[in-house]
Amino acid sequence: MKFQVGDKVLILHSNEEGEIIDIMNEKMVMVDVKGVKFPAFIDQLDFPYFKRFSGNKLFPKKKEKLYVDDVRKEKLSNANRVADGVWLAFLPVFQTDEFGDDVVVELKVHLVNRTETAYNFAYRLTYFGKAEFDLKNQVNPFEDFYLHDIAFENLNDNPLFEVEFSLLLPDKKKAEFFESALKLKAKQLFASIEDIKQKNEATFSYKLFEKYPDKIFEEKFDTDGLSAKGYKIYDAKKARQHLEPPRSVIDLHIEKLTDDWKHLSNYEIVSLQLKTFEKYYDLALAHIQPSLIVIHGVGEGKLRDEIHERLRLKKEVKSFVNQYHPLYGYGATEIFFQF
Repeated sequence: MKFQVGDKVLILHSNEEGEIIDIMNEKMVMVDVKGVKFPAFIDQLDFPYFKRFSGNKLFPKKKEKLYVDDVRKEKLSNANRVADGVWLAFLPVFQTDEFGDDVVVELKVHLVNRTETAYNFAYRLTYFGKAEFDLKNQVNPFEDFYLHDIAFENLNDNPLFEVEFSLLLPDKKKAEFFESALKLKAKQLFASIEDIKQKNEATFSYKLFEKYPDKIFEEKFDTDGLSAKGYKIYDAKKARQHLEPPRSVIDLHIEKLTDDWKHLSNYEIVSLQLKTFEKYYDLALAHIQPSLIVIHGVGEGKLRDEIHERLRLKKEVKSFVNQYHPLYGYGATEIFFQF
């Protein structure tokens, strides 16, 4: 290896000096330039000592920085930073296998804030709905925040990246918090890796949001006026007693939901099944039910997969399992809630 951690290096394409803070692989290192950390290929770096004292000076003399024109140029370069949102960036780490091929062994995950605003954030990575990694911190304007590493083999386990943001400096006109999520699929991931290899780039990124949202002010309704017109007004604390009773088991076989189902298309059948699932899911939550069994059948697994996909995105779900049951075989999923 040409470089070691702690070496001072010259970034060839920008003529800036930095320091190596991590060796990522044989071709790439992590560099810190004035507090900004980013990955760089080794062939884009050089030792700065020779060029400092050679005849072709790449850096202006110290006394030249005192001129007003030079100061303005530095300020202008900061002003030209493009604010295009907050991103989740992935840096693939390659390793040469026994056949001489470069394969990805892990991904380094970064939260990239390219806005003028500082945020608090709560980051979570889950596999199949089970929490794997949590981190709370803050990210400053135009800062690249390193989160953690992910073994490449684990990306087959349906990873879900969730981040909750709030303003470091609260603003009454802005939302108290904002949630964003990214679910990486294998096909999408491989396409992104191949794309950066073709372009000779180091990372690929996904935008979490462009602008932090404004606060939504809810309208206050005149309940007295509604009551005078004959509408029933319930106390929210007692609303549960007016709801339909919950079920601990719901059977989504279409013949259990309607007698007139033979003329329905496959799309209409699945839509009715999912609508029924959402109804009794919401009732289970409203009644603070600890669990719910959903009978979806075996078949081709389309209904089961769609229900599992929805469950992975619901915060109230602590876990769910589709395992053999003496009554339903493999045709049911048991959901466990957290309140």
